[in-house]
Amino acid sequence: MRIVEIRDMTTEDILSALNDVREELMRLRFQITTGELVDHNQLKYTRKNIARLMTVLRERRLNEQTEGEA
Repeated sequence: MRIVEIRDMTTEDILSALNDVREELMRLRFQITTGELVDHNQLKYTRKNIARLMTVLRERRLNEQTEGEA
């Protein structure tokens, strides 16, 4: 998921995507434990997607606070 795509999403969509990606990360961790995971790079990409989603959420919350003060 690219940052441009995330910024085009609504806040509700971002929150639901964040939940989905966190569940995916949990499944990947279980697959590593059981030895089923072949591509270990998926973990890195999943963590980066979580970080992107959380960054956009944080930006939006900061913008709301700044607009509220002005």
